[in-house]
Amino acid sequence: MKVFRFRGGVHPESHKTPSATKAIEDLPLPERLYVPLQQHIGAPAKPEVAIGQRVYKGQLLAHSQGMISAPVHAPSSGTIVDIGEFTAPHPSGLWVRTITLETDGKNRCGKNRWHESAKPTDPFKMAQQEVAARIGAAGIVGMGGATFPAAVKLALGKERRIHTLIINGGECEPYLTCDDRLMRERAHQAVDGIRIMLHVLQADQALIAIEDNKPAAIASMRAARRRHANLHVVVVPSRYPMGSEKQMIQSVTGIEVPAGQRSADIGVIVHNVGTVYAVHRAIRLGRPLLSRVVTVGGGAVREPKNLEVPLGTLVEDLLEFCGGYSEPPARLLMGGPMMGQVLPHSRVPIVKGSNGVIALSTAEIRSRPAMPCIRCGRCVAACPCGLMPVEMAPRIRNGDLDSAMEYGLGDCISCGSCSYVCPSNIPLVQYFNYGKGMLADRREAQRKTEATRRLAQERRNRLEREARARAKAAAQRKAEKATDEAREKNSPEVSV
Repeated sequence: MKVFRFRGGVHPESHKTPSATKAIEDLPLPERLYVPLQQHIGAPAKPEVAIGQRVYKGQLLAHSQGMISAPVHAPSSGTIVDIGEFTAPHPSGLWVRTITLETDGKNRCGKNRWHESAKPTDPFKMAQQEVAARIGAAGIVGMGGATFPAAVKLALGKERRIHTLIINGGECEPYLTCDDRLMRERAHQAVDGIRIMLHVLQADQALIAIEDNKPAAIASMRAARRRHANLHVVVVPSRYPMGSEKQMIQSVTGIEVPAGQRSADIGVIVHNVGTVYAVHRAIRLGRPLLSRVVTVGGGAVREPKNLEVPLGTLVEDLLEFCGGYSEPPARLLMGGPMMGQVLPHSRVPIVKGSNGVIALSTAEIRSRPAMPCIRCGRCVAACPCGLMPVEMAPRIRNGDLDSAMEYGLGDCISCGSCSYVCPSNIPLVQYFNYGKGMLADRREAQRKTEATRRLAQERRNRLEREARARAKAAAQRKAEKATDEAREKNSPEVSV
């Protein structure tokens, strides 16, 4: 199939070989799992269990709250020992509400204590809405890092005509190889998940987009989809940020998603290859999302690996299984080095969106100080969205957020391409993330102000209605009293 080119992009060194050659291994079950209630973009899940309660593997721990929330399940059987605060996998190091599960070791000896879950069934004999509901109940979110609930995306098929499902197998971030290994080793399961999604969406075709630096994954996925004429493997150039949704859509379809619109508006839905594998397990095996494949890599890791990890496992457990550090890490990341989150320490849990744990050595990071902008324009050439970072950054620095928005701040995908090519080492993407955060705070403050104003107006309206009701009641009582007095006055006197 024809492949189209998107604007901008960069070619960072891949650093994929050390982990790409390693088959997926099962991480031994730790003694405790720390399962955050916020593993998706919506509201945190609400606990269904209590401290001291025994649970089975796959049992519901917390139910979703709202349309874009997702439930959380027990990655192992064991006992709930705490429901409280624990460090979030985020640069802030702030706490997030977390369920602490003391495992009972049944997983380690092959005698898993499974909760009675949804029975496996043939999805092609079920209504599309029922399949989507099962996917939502399984707690499946975008496994590429976005963590948007998968069932919500699939439900868009009811609102719009979706003609193409794109499976994102690009994995353009350096170091990360978990999707590569998943496609190599579990291609048939991934293809089955794709077919299930096509059934739910009632889409015409699925395009499996894989970067050209993954020949083994390409061959494996081609072999797995051979019997399905509406599934196509599309080989795309290995250029960052190929894995970004809008850039991938443009590469495989030639269609550019207009600014301010979603991919569904042009009839396209994108899902990560890890997500379709999770859908296969949920529908065919009746298993909710309890674990995921994670790449552990970086120059400071002694033995890079790809691991199947129970959700809630601490990062330090993964690093220990990989032989620990070969040298003290200069930076510890969750995700890739371009868009990943810097971790405050290694005592943070793996969550549904954790595709990698990368410990970078001093030699692997650029530690040059930022210099003044020389207006070379490299950031403009590298931006895949066609924005002007050279104009946005100084405006954000001066607090002129409205002007930065006019230059397209709202369309920035925070890919970091501009920062990567900047010869002055200016942390451009940090400016843009800061600006978007400030705008979000401002919108939230406006929302609260408007809500307060609305409540105040509703109170005034209520008081006015009550005053009118009291006046009406008083007038009615006065009229009734006058009527009674007139009736008494006009009534004839009776003599005894």
